[in-house]
Amino acid sequence: MSVLSAPYFHNEEAAFAKLESVIWPEGPVCPHCGGTDKIYAIKPNLTKRIRYGLKKCGQCGKQFTVKVGTVFEHGRIPLCKFLQAAYLMCSSKKGVSAKQLERTLEVTYKTAWFLAHRIREAMRSGDLAPFGGNGGAVEADETFIGVEPGAKVKPGYQHKRKVLALVDRETKQVRSMVVDSLKPSTLGPILSANIAREARLMTDEARHYVPLGKAFASHETVHHGAEEYVRGAVHTNTAEGYFSIFKRGMKGVYQHCAKKHLHRYLAEFDFRYNEREALGVSDLLRTDRALSGIIGKRLTYSEPS
Repeated sequence: MSVLSAPYFHNEEAAFAKLESVIWPEGPVCPHCGGTDKIYAIKPNLTKRIRYGLKKCGQCGKQFTVKVGTVFEHGRIPLCKFLQAAYLMCSSKKGVSAKQLERTLEVTYKTAWFLAHRIREAMRSGDLAPFGGNGGAVEADETFIGVEPGAKVKPGYQHKRKVLALVDRETKQVRSMVVDSLKPSTLGPILSANIAREARLMTDEARHYVPLGKAFASHETVHHGAEEYVRGAVHTNTAEGYFSIFKRGMKGVYQHCAKKHLHRYLAEFDFRYNEREALGVSDLLRTDRALSGIIGKRLTYSEPS
């Protein structure tokens, strides 16, 4: 027996029951009118095209399943394969490529690619609470991956795609994003929106942080150029550790990523890092938390980015 032996990974009726327990922990809710009182299940009958998990609301009279209004809506593959894909992506520290999903789930590459993007959308938290609200330390660091569309390769980093990561040491959470430049005018609004003014900012000696640090309680730096990486509590090692996982996944698993999709991959790595085993989150619990994020999000083939 293994984790993937669970019935909801193989049986469609069990898959709907599993997803309903995650999305509707207190009972079914009609996605059309929000009703909860007069909802009853319609017995599946595939010969009459009555689907698994189909329900009808007695208040508005409309039919629905738990997939309506989620990233899984209008999915044409069995729900149990959706759940298998979600588990594989949530339990693999560096991700799972669409080609691997294609082979494992026995679907087309287009289906696997789109399915993976749906799950990444479910992983996106959208949390905007500022880091360091209790005066804690917040690390800020950047990395480079790939080349900007249409840019000419030349010395320096201007031609590279830039990723900024913020790490709240108190909550042990990361928040990363794609940025167009490392100019203070670009980074300033981002740091102000995501870091509380009473926080202690920790960075390396990069000059673009110098004017920005004045907006916070303190700004302390380590000088990597002088081979200084830790000075007491001052370091950016946590952010760099996150980047090491991110880059191993992007280079070793995904290999190619267009800039317009990079923010979704960051959401995937952020989610797994913020729901990691070191914080007491198991693979199954991490998958359940990812599934709980499918509500109110849609991706269509015409708008994959």
